[in-house]
Amino acid sequence: MDPNTSFTMRFTLLLLTILSYSIFAQAQSLYIKTFGKPGSTPLIFIHGGPAGSAVHFEATTAQKLADKGFYVIVYDRRGECRSVDANAALTYEEAFTDLNNIYQQYKLTKANLVGFSFGGLVTTLFAEKYPEKVQAIVLCSALFAQQTTYNHILDTVTRIYRQKSDTEKLREVALVQQLDKKSARYRSECFRLASENGFFRVVHPDPEAQEISRAYDNSALKQTDIRNKNAPERFYKNETRVNIDVQPVLVFLIREKHIPVYGLYGKLDGIFSTGMLHHLEQLLGTKNFRYVDNSSHYLYADQQTVFLDSVTWWLK
Repeated sequence: MDPNTSFTMRFTLLLLTILSYSIFAQAQSLYIKTFGKPGSTPLIFIHGGPAGSAVHFEATTAQKLADKGFYVIVYDRRGECRSVDANAALTYEEAFTDLNNIYQQYKLTKANLVGFSFGGLVTTLFAEKYPEKVQAIVLCSALFAQQTTYNHILDTVTRIYRQKSDTEKLREVALVQQLDKKSARYRSECFRLASENGFFRVVHPDPEAQEISRAYDNSALKQTDIRNKNAPERFYKNETRVNIDVQPVLVFLIREKHIPVYGLYGKLDGIFSTGMLHHLEQLLGTKNFRYVDNSSHYLYADQQTVFLDSVTWWLK
């Protein structure tokens, strides 16, 4: 054999080995867990954030969804919660790379994606870039028009504080409104005010939701839900696509790529106005949208039976 040919072959083999190891190592650095049989309908849950995790969904809902005939994959994005990575950029492109590695690791050509909260943005943008890999999308309490969401939060808390004549809180809201709307602090302050006013919870949960909550509070998994508080700041530092509206992307996916998109939202989810969700329903189609009673942001736990039945009906 010609020495040059031999060297080229060895070099190519070495390069392929390094590349394969790099992809494997990158995939393995993520926290990933699967539920159900590999041959079942594949479904990947994409959690909220930045600084989110799949812990709550994993502990409360993943196995029950697998029992419906899905092969459920849950994971924490790089640099968030159990996928510890001090060097994570926390950008959308990094999230796409890790998602593609999950597809490769589990030998998936197509999968259904459930995007929860901020995960809805990750899901929608991934589908825009890789439509051939997406069977269908379920938006669960998912963000889709960030500035409209922030405006709604600030308008609502302003009304609440005016009714209470709480001048100190009104000054607080005014300061938030003066912040850079494309900053991590603006996002954080909006959601802090929403949380303080109970926008994410159900005041009188159903018995099923109460039992789910008790079980989660007593679970070992809950202790692993340790958030990276620096994640939002790093995301806003490294990502240019902040404070975005992905409704045009959803139209593109539905009309041009013929990807079914479904929506599940709680009527008590305080970060969305009824007008926002009515517009989204028109975009997705009435049959592809459910507006759920006595449910807030964590819909899959607030009304778990409705969540499971809806996802099963739409995707199977």
